[in-house]
Amino acid sequence: MIVLGVILILVGYLLPVPAIIATIGWILLVIGVVLLILGQVGRPVGGRKVWF
Repeated sequence: MIVLGVILILVGYLLPVPAIIATIGWILLVIGVVLLILGQVGRPVGGRKVWF
């Protein structure tokens, strides 16, 4: 999710596409970082400790 967010941010700023693409990228980046932090501290996310 973090990688997809970074890709969307770059596409949103480098190509002549609507600005909503960069906004979605920032949202995905933030959600990915929050999930990463929650996973690192051992807190279950969505009722599961490990995602396969």
